[in-house]
Amino acid sequence: MSRNFGSLTTNGEIVLSSAIAKTVLQLVAPANTILAVHGFEVSFDGVNNTAEPVIIQLLRQTTAGTATSRTPLKTKDRSTALAATGSENASAEPTAGDILKTFHVHPQAGVVYPFTLDGELELPGGGRLGLKLTAPSTVNTLATINFEE
Repeated sequence: MSRNFGSLTTNGEIVLSSAIAKTVLQLVAPANTILAVHGFEVSFDGVNNTAEPVIIQLLRQTTAGTATSRTPLKTKDRSTALAATGSENASAEPTAGDILKTFHVHPQAGVVYPFTLDGELELPGGGRLGLKLTAPSTVNTLATINFEE
């Protein structure tokens, strides 16, 4: 790895419709390059304190689905451009692969989920990593995936 740090983030709030799973971000590793995923962040703007929690899944995906292209941004000023690509707000869901992490977060809250050095996720060349959310009630979300290539 050349120590290029980046983040893939939503371009604004994404609406999660009631009980419909949605890939809000998908990070794609460039061919022949392994990405080290350092963590992710997700937050919600819910107002109901008795609302059921949102299901958060971090998973491998085997197809792109249909989504809006989103370019990851460098988080450290290096001369080398990032080669990773990404997308946001899937309108046709990618094909799901292995679910790597799954948990609940209340829709009035958010979570910053950093991975430790020995626990970081590796995304192989050409691999896809999706952040998929399912909210029982309609709520907006913002999200980021942090990585190194």
